[in-house]
Amino acid sequence: MSQQDSLTQDTVYDLLSNARRRFVLSFLRGRDEPIELSELSKRVAAWENETDVDDLTDQQVKRVYVSLYQTHIPKLADSGLVDYDKDTGEVSLTSNIEELDTYLPEGDQREIPWQYVYAAVAVAGLAAYVAMALFPAAFDAISMTAVNVVIIAAFGVVAAVHYWMRSRR
Repeated sequence: MSQQDSLTQDTVYDLLSNARRRFVLSFLRGRDEPIELSELSKRVAAWENETDVDDLTDQQVKRVYVSLYQTHIPKLADSGLVDYDKDTGEVSLTSNIEELDTYLPEGDQREIPWQYVYAAVAVAGLAAYVAMALFPAAFDAISMTAVNVVIIAAFGVVAAVHYWMRSRR
């Protein structure tokens, strides 16, 4: 196995350009021990076919096994991200997997679902209008102009925060 000292950005993007390789790396990251290539092939085939491992056909598993054995595992091994023991058929991650992290977004940073934030402001504004229409006596002290200003200001604040957070990346 030829192991590079450091992965280049092009190499990383090439490795991650294939869904099977991405799945293999993701699956192996969740394991502490090596897995046999035959078992890994079943897991990949189940993922690709959106079914349980027990419901796979031999042809589905064989197609994935051949592709992993001939192409994907050797490519990942040559890059130094996985170890493949041909004698035992076991595949495992190497410590070089951490090099991928410099090219990927941090896993613990969760994206705020902005569409829900905007929707919540819109629903709150709509609720204010409906309440004012249904119960006008209860809202005599509040003008429609004040409600409009508050709703527009809320959208402005959300948009400003959204812009600021995106520009920090």
